[in-house]
Amino acid sequence: MVGATVDISHPPKEQMQDLEYCIDSNPSWVQTIILAFQHYILMLGTSVMIPTHLVPLMGGTNGDKARVIQALLFVSGIKTLLQTLFGTRLPTVIGGSYAYMIPILSIIGDSSLQRIPDPHERFIHTMRAIQGAVIIGSSLQIILGFSQLWGIFSRFFSPLNMSPVICLIGLELLQHGFPEVVACVEIGIPMLLMVVGLCLYLKHIKLWKNFPVFERFSILISIIFIWTFSFLLTVVGTYKHASAKTKTSCRADSAHLLSSAPWIELPYPLEWGPPTFNAGHSFAMMAAVFVSQIESTAAYIAASRFAMATPPPAHVLSRGIGWQGVGVMLDGLFGTLTGPTVSVENVGLLGLTRIGSRRVIQVSAGFMIFFSILGKFGALFASIPYPIFAAVYCVIFGLITSLGLSFLQFTNMNSMRNLFITGLSLFLGLSVSQYFTQTLITFKHGPVNTRAGWFDGFLNTIFSSAPTVALFVAVLLDNTVDVKVSKKDRGMPWWEKFRNYKGDIRNEEFYALPFNLNRFFPPT
Repeated sequence: MVGATVDISHPPKEQMQDLEYCIDSNPSWVQTIILAFQHYILMLGTSVMIPTHLVPLMGGTNGDKARVIQALLFVSGIKTLLQTLFGTRLPTVIGGSYAYMIPILSIIGDSSLQRIPDPHERFIHTMRAIQGAVIIGSSLQIILGFSQLWGIFSRFFSPLNMSPVICLIGLELLQHGFPEVVACVEIGIPMLLMVVGLCLYLKHIKLWKNFPVFERFSILISIIFIWTFSFLLTVVGTYKHASAKTKTSCRADSAHLLSSAPWIELPYPLEWGPPTFNAGHSFAMMAAVFVSQIESTAAYIAASRFAMATPPPAHVLSRGIGWQGVGVMLDGLFGTLTGPTVSVENVGLLGLTRIGSRRVIQVSAGFMIFFSILGKFGALFASIPYPIFAAVYCVIFGLITSLGLSFLQFTNMNSMRNLFITGLSLFLGLSVSQYFTQTLITFKHGPVNTRAGWFDGFLNTIFSSAPTVALFVAVLLDNTVDVKVSKKDRGMPWWEKFRNYKGDIRNEEFYALPFNLNRFFPPT
């Protein structure tokens, strides 16, 4: 029996072994540019979906929608550069977050705004109200980050309690996976099969200079082929007599971005006018800011593993959250109709391509800024049908989920305590958030429904996030149940040395600020 155990033993590995480039190593410039463009294309799914859903509800036109998407891409590029240069310095794309949808929908439904008869006037006033709430909400992340309070709280984290949280930043996006794939079967299913085929079955085929083209660029190759196919279906009139829902899912440029976008336009702050401020709106928005902070923290830890870096120390996490708060303020100033979070799909793409290079993400940020200014070209890429992205999400979010499970290798999963905490936090994370979300969809309001809209929005936003619920449950139980006797079972002997910036010599290599700025901002 002992011999059999030895045969199946796989000792824990601090760093993943089969990645090609780590955080501070770089592929050739040709590879870097193509990989960066692949990251840019992938982040378009969320960047287009959020304004496409919200702008019509506000009374906006297709032209307004195109301008909001331009602003979102422009600010995403800036936020990504700030995060990779001065924040955590991990190879993470900072994009839009679905966490902000509930408070923003609450603002859109405000009776004082709904009474405005002219749609364009209503759109402008609603946009200003959202901008004001987001700007005030940014103060939460700025304070928690730059004051190091979030770093202090992160000392309660462990491999055991972070594993379910990381799992759920992938699993909570289930509705953006297969349900959207089958919304247009003739596009979604071939895309899913092609991505899986290129990533797994053709990854060893090297067509050029001993280079695994299909493994590196599987997403880009698949999108080019399937997008072309969807364009041909649109041109030949396949969807001419289809339902409106089918046209929206299947047609190229169903969002009408290409015809509405300007050729060249530079987004600028406050282009919709001065923001308006409302205490209730701002308080509810702070819940979304807090949720995106938790989800981003889990994504930073996941990205560090795909980038072959050490888990980010407490000081680095706080620094990253502080700069993310600056990003929230930028979103408010530019009117992007969302706030920032780490793009989970781009974190998964690091693992799929086996390249965790920081430079690739920084070049990708350049593409975001460049194509947001050249409106027509950006709109062309943004016209990719959503089922194509959904097929990629099935692979990417699954990869993130399995990465979260991989942190359990540092714990003792023969411990009933650990099994209880992991299982309960995973189940409650999914179950509670599904209950809140389903109630909101069915009854047009969340389970918390009082006369105080700000209070409703705050709690409904918090409990609609699966990772947030899982974090509350896992951290509470892991730090209150048999803590001293379970230190080794929780994985703390491996984890503790990374909590302090000077606890591991590699932290300086991965997380030191550029331009020798650590002299002026020393790690605390």
